[in-house]
Order: sequence, then structure tokens, then C-alpha cells
Amino acid sequence: MTTIHPTAIVHPGAQLADDVEVGAYSLIGEHVRIGRGTVVGPHVVINGRTEIGERNRIFQFASIGEINQDLKYRGEPTRLKVGDGNTIREYVTMQIGTVTGRSETTVGDNNLFMVYCHVAHDCEIGSGCVLANNATLAGHIRIDDEAIIGGLVGIHQFCRIGTMAIIGGCSKVVQDIPPYMLADGHPARVRGINLEGIKRKKFPPEAVREIKSAYRALFHSSMKVAQAIASLKEAHPASAQVRHIVEFLESSPRGIAR
Repeated sequence: MTTIHPTAIVHPGAQLADDVEVGAYSLIGEHVRIGRGTVVGPHVVINGRTEIGERNRIFQFASIGEINQDLKYRGEPTRLKVGDGNTIREYVTMQIGTVTGRSETTVGDNNLFMVYCHVAHDCEIGSGCVLANNATLAGHIRIDDEAIIGGLVGIHQFCRIGTMAIIGGCSKVVQDIPPYMLADGHPARVRGINLEGIKRKKFPPEAVREIKSAYRALFHSSMKVAQAIASLKEAHPASAQVRHIVEFLESSPRGIAR
């Protein structure tokens, strides 16, 4: 059955699954929904139109679903949606969307948000991602599955981080980082391939060679991006990984950090 500490304040309109735990002095707002197996630690605030899935663990002092920091926000009924199996550590902030964006901030499944991470309005985070301490996302950012964001990284609004990309600590990201790439610097530039991540996923040798080929075409040739795209399509028409990189490039309005 639901376990709510006597000092916690849970609005009668909130919807909590039968086995949710709520710690001491936490506050759960009227429009909040929390799924089975989720543990809310002490001194947590969950507010707004916020939906939290199953088996999440939210540590003390996190602020989830509060109004965003967009100066244009006028109290519209926007949302935050968090998936299943996420770990949200101390002082993490996740805020609702805006009507000028997606009207919704979304977080997928099985992500780790370390201490002091900030997820701003209208961000879209995939699944299996790791955001290290003090990683800071501005509004409208998209982070694809299994990306790793290093500590003290700041990402400019509207940027996108590709699948299995990794951003080195203390970097300043102002353009998109393609899938499978390793970026670092101030501003961040692609420095190589996330070979360690690729090895852990046990990509076949041919896929690794294709990713390396895409990296060389994009970052170690004189070709413009459009030329590199055409070259990759011709050289690797059957490669799922190259196709994923090409689709990313073709949908990148900010341009990539070459």
C-alpha cells in the first residue's frame, strides 16, 4: 500500500499508485500522477501537471514539475512527463514545457540524473542517458538514447545530442553533436568517436568501420556537410549506423559542431 510519511503533504487530487513511497516533508501537488514502485525521498517537491512513471527513485531536495523559467510563460497548463526506471538525484530540477515550444518536457526510461542537473522547458530526453553532476540543459534541447553528458556541461537551447554521443566535462555546447561522436571543449567540437560506448554495445566490426568512415568524411576531409552526406549515402547504402548519422545531419537546423 502507499506509504506517505506523516509530515509529507499530498494534495487530495494527486494520483499515486498503491505502492508509491513519499518521504518526510515532501510536497505532491494537485495534478501529479505517480506510477507503481516509485520512491519519492524526503524534502522533494513535485508540482504542476506532472506524470511520473513506474520504478523511479527521486532523491531529497529535487524539484520536479515546477513552472519553467521562460519569461514569456503566463501560467498556461503545460506538462512534464517522466518515464520508468529513472534515478533522479539530489537538487535535480525538471520543469514543465511552454506553449511556444512542445507544451511538454519529456524524459524517457532508465536515465541517471546526477546531483544538480537541470532539465529546462520543452526538453526531450530519450532513454538510457547519463547526465553527470551539474549538467545544465537550456530549453528545447533534444538528447537521444544512451547519450552521456559530462559534469558541468552547458548546452545551448535548441541543440540536439545524438544517440550514444558523449560530451566531455565542462564543455559548452552550441551546435548539434552527431550520433556516436565524442565532443569536448569551449565551445565543444567533435574530437573523435565514442569507441568505448560502441565496444560496450558490442557493435560488429563492420558497423565500427562504417562509423569511422562517417567520422572521417565529416571531420577529416575538405567536403562540405552536404557533400559528405552524398558521399556516405553512396558508400554505405545498407549501413543502419550511417543512415542514422545522415538522418541526424539532414534534420539539424543549428548545424553540427565540426
